This record gives sequence, C-alpha cells and structure tokens, in this order.
Amino acid sequence: MKTAIVLGSTGLIGKEITHQLLNNTNYSKVIILVRSKQNTSHPKLEQIVFDFNNPNEAAIQGDDLFCCLGTTIKKAGTKEAFYKVDYDYVVNTAKIAKANGIKQFAVISSMGASETSGIFYNKTKGQMENAVKAIGFTCTYIIRPSMLLGKREEFRLGEMIGKAFMTVFSFLIPKKYKAIYDLQVAKATIHFMNENTSGFFVKENDDLLNVR
Repeated sequence: MKTAIVLGSTGLIGKEITHQLLNNTNYSKVIILVRSKQNTSHPKLEQIVFDFNNPNEAAIQGDDLFCCLGTTIKKAGTKEAFYKVDYDYVVNTAKIAKANGIKQFAVISSMGASETSGIFYNKTKGQMENAVKAIGFTCTYIIRPSMLLGKREEFRLGEMIGKAFMTVFSFLIPKKYKAIYDLQVAKATIHFMNENTSGFFVKENDDLLNVR
C-alpha cells in the first residue's frame, strides 16, 4: 500500500481528498502538511506542521502527492501574495517531492488555465502547470474543474450567484463547463492517481464528471 501526501487539506477539495484517501484501501498512510494541527484524528492520518516559506524537505516523503493549494486575489490581498501561494508554493514543493523520489503528482488547477491568458488568475495557473510539467514526475495530473459545488467555510457572493445560475440551467450547459461537486473532483483525482500509468495528463471538467 501507498503513502499519500496532501497539501491544502483544509480547503474545499483538499479536505474531501483527505477524507476519501483515509477510506481508500490503496493507501496505508495519509500525511497532511498543515500550518497548525487540525482537530481531527484517524489511524492512517499523520499531521505535520509545515512552513511553505521555510519548508522542511524531509517531511515530503511518500508515493503520491496531491496538491490542493490555492487562494484568491481577494483573500491573499495582492496579486503578488496570490502568486506566491498558487505558483511558488506549488512549484517549490513539487521540486522537493521529485528530488525525494515521489513518483506521482496531482495538482488542482482551473478551467481556462493558460500562460497566455489575459486574466491574471488563469495566467498564473497556466504558468504553474507548465512549471510542474517541466519537473518530470513519472506521472503528473493537472486537474481542471469548472465552478465548484460544496460547502466552503468562507462566503463568496459572486461564486454563490454563479452556482445558483449553473445549477438551474445545468441542462443547457455542456459537460465541460458544468458546475462540479468537490467530492467528484476528489474521487476522480484519486482514481487517476491509481491507474498505474506514466506521463503528463490534463484532465478537464468533463473527464472528472465521467469517473464513476
């Protein structure tokens, strides 16, 4: 059985990925790297307090790394602070993981990610994807969900309006753009990481929805 590492385990998708990994028989241990210890326990769960600005490289040891790090410009405060989380933390941690022998890496990106995008958010995600690809894991998955459905701890008005619209008019929206639940993104990501293959893969929203 394998050891999984989860970054961003307190976020919407990271929390669900952690939950599903703990109940997945392919994994004997699930390590979450956190800023502070969480009030949760499980026989398979190990929590390691981790500072992304001064990373303890020895803590990143395992088989599969699930990266769910991400913020918003509003929450980060500035574009520079956003870039630090969504690019620097992701890429720097991935480089450490590769150096430590981790074979598989999956990162939650975003629909529309492209380094040539005129939208700063999408451009940052696209730059991150290309940097991760260049690291050269045995297997890399870029996960690009559409608008996420699920219970966030923080309130986002624009997102709530978008969710309502996409839910009501779901029958009119192509599968690639449909809103998707956090649990489905988590299920699909874990499924891909256990296909026992190699290469670089970009999984769009319709790919995630097709996993049963």
